[in-house]
Amino acid sequence: MNAQPAAVPWTPTLIRPDGPPVTVVLGTRPEIIKLSQVSRLLGRRGRVVFTGQHYDPSLTDTFFTGFKMPAPHATLRGVGGSSQIIQISRMITDLGNLFAEERPSAVVVQGDTNTVSAAAQAAHYCGIPVVHVEAGLRSYDRNMPEEINRRVAGTVTDLHCAPTATAMNNLLGEGVDPSRIELTGNTIVEAVQLSLPPVEDSLRFLEHVGVQADSYALATIHRPENTDDAARLRSILTELAKFPLPVLMPLHPRTRNAALRAGLGDALDRLHTVEPVDHTQFLSLARGARLLVSDSGGVQEECTVLKKPLLVVRNSTERPEAIQAGFAQLVQPGSQLGRAADAMLADGGLHARLAVTPSPYGDGHASERIVQAVARLVDRDG
Repeated sequence: MNAQPAAVPWTPTLIRPDGPPVTVVLGTRPEIIKLSQVSRLLGRRGRVVFTGQHYDPSLTDTFFTGFKMPAPHATLRGVGGSSQIIQISRMITDLGNLFAEERPSAVVVQGDTNTVSAAAQAAHYCGIPVVHVEAGLRSYDRNMPEEINRRVAGTVTDLHCAPTATAMNNLLGEGVDPSRIELTGNTIVEAVQLSLPPVEDSLRFLEHVGVQADSYALATIHRPENTDDAARLRSILTELAKFPLPVLMPLHPRTRNAALRAGLGDALDRLHTVEPVDHTQFLSLARGARLLVSDSGGVQEECTVLKKPLLVVRNSTERPEAIQAGFAQLVQPGSQLGRAADAMLADGGLHARLAVTPSPYGDGHASERIVQAVARLVDRDG
């Protein structure tokens, strides 16, 4: 099926402002990024609940203000830093109590985090419709905690907002009623468009971190499959150090701690490491890079908006669209990573081809389609 999202007619109000609240539950930085526009478009109906799954007191307020999101209506306590089972069980209990106190007309979740699994279950058990943004992604790899989270959420979802035709077909293949699926595109497209700074600001930031445009590779590694295996992490860092151009690496705390535990400080020293950056700064670095290397799901989407080649260092991916479109390649650590990097860097026409290749994740109107679909779900009499 080669389906595309339907065009979005402009309307000043996408959802009735006077109905019961629509609660958006999020708990991680990627969820803030991807649901920021949805939250804004919900207007007075929107209620943001922050679970604190990823919680840093010095950064949380910055995330919300930086993405011009409404302040959280409620924030859960005691979630961040716990094990997966404690996080999910605590969030189900606390969210269930919260929904009972102020019953929303629907609960919106995004992606495949512990927050998504817990919020979807809590809403379902309370008899509240669940809207799953970025529904239908599948890696078919049960070793990925995210695969379990997205499948659990999918079983209790009432409105599946599929970002691509591939995701929609996954849902149809699992027997989901077509009337409960909305092909929306991915909200990352508008998030990148809204967050990407002026070129002059990006160049100033590149100068600040000590690199020049088109003269470096940008790498981000943080997934447990790469950081929790010392031999695998050493293989990745060692191969990155062999690249024929400098490798800039904003160092995720998990990666830094794992590398130090494994005695890989020398491997980090051979790279150009910097402290973690915010989304706008990351986009500046990615836009200026000649090559991207990452195990992030979001970067697999962002590269298609920025028109940059990406090597995905993972065992599997739930986002095959970037690969099929020619933006990304799935590789293993070690020599395969190095050979793939050499091939991409030697391909003189690659950047020109990518520059004219449409993003498979949509046209930048996903958030509008999602809010319109939510309005049809909760305001059927409107």
